[in-house]
Amino acid sequence: MNRETSVLAKIDRWVEAGWLSRLNRAFARFLRELEPHAGDAVLWAGALVSHQMDRGEVYLDLESLSRNPGLTLAIPSDEDRTSRFEPAQAELSVLKAFGLTQWRSELRNSALVSTGEGKTPLVLNGNRLYLRRYWQYQRTLDRCIQERLAAVCSGLPEALRNRIDALFPGSPEQPDWQKIACVLALRSRFAIITGGPGTGKTTTLTKLLALLIQRLEIEAPGARKPIIHLAAPTGKASARVSESIAKALERLDIDAGIKERIPKKAGTLHRLLGSRPDSRRFKHNRHLRLAADIVIVDEASMIDLEMMASLLDALPDNAQLILLGDKDQLASVEAGSVMGDLCQGAENAAYDDHARLWIEKYSGERLPLSETKGSGINQQTVMLRHSHRFGKHSGIGRLARAVNAGDGTQAQAILKDTAVYSDLLPAPAGDYLRLRARPEPDAADALLKKLVAVNAGTHADGKPNPGQGYGYYLDAILNRPPNDAVAYDAWAERVLAAFDAFQVLCALRRGRWGVEELNRRIEAWLFPKQAPGLWYEGRPVMITRNDYNLGLMNGDIGIALYDHTGKLRVAFSTDDPLAAAKIRWLSPLRLPDAETAFAITVHKSQGSEFNHVVLALPETRSPVLTRELIYTGITRAKENFTLLESREGVFDQAVKARMKNPVDSG
Repeated sequence: MNRETSVLAKIDRWVEAGWLSRLNRAFARFLRELEPHAGDAVLWAGALVSHQMDRGEVYLDLESLSRNPGLTLAIPSDEDRTSRFEPAQAELSVLKAFGLTQWRSELRNSALVSTGEGKTPLVLNGNRLYLRRYWQYQRTLDRCIQERLAAVCSGLPEALRNRIDALFPGSPEQPDWQKIACVLALRSRFAIITGGPGTGKTTTLTKLLALLIQRLEIEAPGARKPIIHLAAPTGKASARVSESIAKALERLDIDAGIKERIPKKAGTLHRLLGSRPDSRRFKHNRHLRLAADIVIVDEASMIDLEMMASLLDALPDNAQLILLGDKDQLASVEAGSVMGDLCQGAENAAYDDHARLWIEKYSGERLPLSETKGSGINQQTVMLRHSHRFGKHSGIGRLARAVNAGDGTQAQAILKDTAVYSDLLPAPAGDYLRLRARPEPDAADALLKKLVAVNAGTHADGKPNPGQGYGYYLDAILNRPPNDAVAYDAWAERVLAAFDAFQVLCALRRGRWGVEELNRRIEAWLFPKQAPGLWYEGRPVMITRNDYNLGLMNGDIGIALYDHTGKLRVAFSTDDPLAAAKIRWLSPLRLPDAETAFAITVHKSQGSEFNHVVLALPETRSPVLTRELIYTGITRAKENFTLLESREGVFDQAVKARMKNPVDSG
């Protein structure tokens, strides 16, 4: 067996163990075909950087890999492993044989690697190894943001300052971060507004839009109306921001003419950029820019590096970009935690003298001094801190804050303070509930079964009961309208809204408490006569692959229903503001990849909110089970949250675990 083959044979063993994928192995083989004499370190590095991409990492950190390969690659330790493969630590010795110096030396001397010049498949930047495409995305992001940060306004019209004060007459929150966010966003062509659920991001955005429009009227009276685009990464997220802006406008006391000019509908980023069928490319790019003066993107934590680079590439030089989102949520499923990386240090409010003077002059707010020196991006980032959804004594809010801070002791104290330890269903009172399943599988199953099928029916006001399971949407299906197409559209809307009242979330796809197994069990409980995987009325499905021809995106959820003609179709809400109907009825046979969605991963739940969330944790620890995941799961709940922990200690371990190392972004 020659040397190159032996390297691939060892990689095969990692594939067998589940540590690497076949795609990772194929990339290493591709590198060997390009360069038959490539060294062992180069082939291993190729497989490992491909593996990191699968994990959402943009690069392979060689320094971290040299110190602790198991932790860097998220390979389970010996005690956490379930495969029959040899002990993890013994197998990792093949990587420990390479020190940082050898990694760097072999990579620098390989024809497959460069520092950016040429067209090599791998790019080495310091101790970071990139796939070329993602190195280029990172460069685009850094360059475009720095160009926008450099364009800082010298001042605002006095008339606009008066309108700022009118929109923010006084706030019990001191300082008024919403007001500061608006003022800083008026200073540059780039701004970030971050904050947890209920901190007023959409309210702030609506006021900011009013100010941006008023500013143009003051500075350029009679000029054309600005072209403003609202977007979000998914159809569900764009529908939510549209609804939130409509509600915020109802409460906003501004001139009717200004209200008319504020956009009410958001679309997806794919629709904004003009996605091309069967291609990663978009219609709009650096050669055909968007027609836009202002672009606002909500739920920006869900944007991956490739999408953000594509958006920045397509923006006109003079357009303003405003990002909104929760920096502490999970990053995108795809590679790159863009929002989290850009917001590093946002909580410190580490503004320089120029930014402080601007804030004090135009907002009247005074900030406490910060000993931390913030980055250029920090000067245009504001973190909203006061939650209007979760009050000071809210169980959900307190638990989310404790988890976000990594305070496992406090999180457990909150859980015990409001927990329900019994086979009975949780009482409807309060905004936080906990149900701990016993370790015995049968007992845990019985508790979950009661929870998902509980209390079909509603309150007198038509809202679901606080302890509501999937019985609410099943009732909505039974309430079928007369045989009329318009009535059936309205009925499908009600069914989809009813399904959103309750959701089971999982950390993993596989395992007894993963998505695949929980979907099988829940489906058997609710539809015992249906064969798994077949189509039946009431089956909820999630799209798992973008289909630009149908306008369906990864993460969209539809429900199989009989339409007014008696044919079984899948009903989806449309995110197209120009569409005549709000529901699309599609044949199941036309759908791209789709899977049952009684249980979905926390990742897939981003951009959504549910009245009641059940978070089911796995029985063993996992590299993906981090505080970001737990925090995101908790904050999907609006009224009730239930933790289903089948093994003591898994929750504590997750709260202590951070996600991935941040990428420096300017």
